[in-house]
Amino acid sequence: MTITPANTPHGTDGPPLPPPRTGRTAHRSPGRARLTGIALIALAAISALSCYVTFAAWLPADIKRYRDYVAAQPCPAHPRPEVAHDCLRTVSFTVENTEVRGGRNGSYKATLSGAPAGNGEAVFGDPDPVLETLEPGDRITGTVWRGRVMTISKAGAEQTTSDAPRDEPQMTAALGTFLGLLAAMTLLFGTVRLTSPRSHAPFTWRPYGRPLLIAMAITCAAVGFLTLLLGLPWWLVPAISAPAVGYTGWAFYRYRRQTDAAQAA
Repeated sequence: MTITPANTPHGTDGPPLPPPRTGRTAHRSPGRARLTGIALIALAAISALSCYVTFAAWLPADIKRYRDYVAAQPCPAHPRPEVAHDCLRTVSFTVENTEVRGGRNGSYKATLSGAPAGNGEAVFGDPDPVLETLEPGDRITGTVWRGRVMTISKAGAEQTTSDAPRDEPQMTAALGTFLGLLAAMTLLFGTVRLTSPRSHAPFTWRPYGRPLLIAMAITCAAVGFLTLLLGLPWWLVPAISAPAVGYTGWAFYRYRRQTDAAQAA
C-alpha cells in the first residue's frame, strides 16, 4: 500500500485537494479597458462642451441680465408695451395660495393674481421675511421686470424672488472651471486606457482619480465662494483654481509613484 505524504495536495485520504488560492488576479481584459477609455473620452467631450457653454453663453447672459436689471428705471404711469417690458413696474397682487415646506426637498412659492403683469407662481429661496406671513386673499405689492416678479413687499418688509438677477458670476465661473478640469482629467484617463489597456496605473479611480476629483470640486467651490465674498472678478476663479488643481494632481501622482517604488523595493 502506498502512503501519500500529508504535506502533498492529496492529503492522507480522499480525493485530491484543490491548490491553494493565491489571490485575485489584477489583470483585466484589454477590451474592457479600451471600452472604459472610450466612455471616459466621451465624458470628457460632454464636460468640455458644457464648460464652453458655461463661459461662452451662460456667464455672459447672467452678467448682462444683472446689468440690465440694475440699470432699469421705474415705469411711467401708463407705459407703452415696448417700454413696460424693460422698466420696473410696481403692481398690486392678490395672494391665491402659498407653499412653505422646509427640509431636504423644501419648496417656497406663492401663487399671485389680479395684476396687469406678473401673475402666476413666484418662487423664493427661503420663507422670510414676507412669504411666511402671507395668507390667501392678502394684497401685496410686487415689482415686475420683463414679465417676472422680482420682489414682493408687505407692511414695509420686502423679499426678493428666485427670478431676480444676482451679481454672482463667480459661482457660475466655478462650475465652468470644474467642468473644464473634469474634461481634462477624463480625457487623460481615457487616453491612457486606450493606449495602455494592460497597464494604466495609477490613472485609475481608486488610487488617483477619486482624490483628484474631490480636490477639484473643493478647490473650485472654495475659490468661487471666496471671490464672491470678497467681490473679486469672476475670471480669478479659473486663474486660481486651474493651477492649484494642476499642482495637486502632480503632487498626487508623485506620491503614488514614490509609494509604489517603496513597496517594490
